[in-house]
Amino acid sequence: MKIVVQNKKAFFNYSIAEKVEAGIVLTGDEVKSLRAGHGSLMAAFAHFQYGELFLVGCTIAPYEKAYTKRPEDADRRRKLLLKKRELMRLIGDVSRKSVTIVPLKIYFNDRGFAKVELGLGVHKKAAGKKQELKERDIARQTRREMAGKE
Repeated sequence: MKIVVQNKKAFFNYSIAEKVEAGIVLTGDEVKSLRAGHGSLMAAFAHFQYGELFLVGCTIAPYEKAYTKRPEDADRRRKLLLKKRELMRLIGDVSRKSVTIVPLKIYFNDRGFAKVELGLGVHKKAAGKKQELKERDIARQTRREMAGKE
């Protein structure tokens, strides 16, 4: 598994309860661009439209060696591929709870297919983010002190 793009801010802004793997519909030059590492999930999210799941805000730069470069396609909506049962469960979770579907990473699996790992997350409040930073600093300090004593 080769991880191409990660959304590091997702774990800071959301508390991720569950992870789901989905396929993604891409064009040939988008796949080549992803293999080169030209992608971003910074402001990306997934939403339902007409009973299908779409990835919005994911930027994949145009492939530099492509015959036709269309910069407007860099931010287009991309369809996500899930089994019907998984799709219905996600629709139910999003409609009942205050849950957001956040893309965590894009990677290529062992067979060479591009996959998206989606997380069902609840947005953290500012106090929760501060508490997490404080706990991380305390853990770092204790590791430093333990390493210094040995």
